[in-house]
Amino acid sequence: MPMKDIKSQINKILDDVRPSLQMHGGDVELKSFQNGVVELKVTGACHGCAMASVTFGAGLGEMLKQKIPVIKEVRY
Repeated sequence: MPMKDIKSQINKILDDVRPSLQMHGGDVELKSFQNGVVELKVTGACHGCAMASVTFGAGLGEMLKQKIPVIKEVRY
């Protein structure tokens, strides 16, 4: 699958979860995707939040890996 298509799929998923994050004063952006690794930029109230590891690691990270199998790791 072309890199452009993968980034587009990642951004679509981020767009789907973004309203929930924004309701809590946070946000997320795709920083990069390379060699199966997604890097997210966590901003606003999410940055430094104790629950961020659950939201982005277990929640969003697992969702991205399930929906886009070429993703091996999600960093934030």
